[in-house]
Amino acid sequence: MTTPLDPDIAARLKRTAEGLVPAVVQQHDTGEVLMLGWMDDEALARTLSTGRATYWSRSRREYWVKGDTSGHVQWVQEVRLDCDGDTLLVKVDQVGAACHTGDRTCFDADLLARTNADE
Repeated sequence: MTTPLDPDIAARLKRTAEGLVPAVVQQHDTGEVLMLGWMDDEALARTLSTGRATYWSRSRREYWVKGDTSGHVQWVQEVRLDCDGDTLLVKVDQVGAACHTGDRTCFDADLLARTNADE
């Protein structure tokens, strides 16, 4: 399946050497950061045309639609491009866990530091 990306959008993207753009995924109504995925032009075009978050797996070297195997679907509410054109923000309605470990987010398990701004 090949889905062409709008040339105006494609021209604005700054990609890695591998042709990828990081996609920060956020719960649309709470602002909770769920995960980080990677998209190339095809993955972004599929995401925009289907309303289902589609990513490029760097380890498996294939496209994956979030939820196709787990049932933990990401229904895309909006996609934004940052001011530099090098990062996407994908706001979704997350069904179930976002992380492959079963956690709600990929950032639940490993707190490295906490600061106390009141001190």
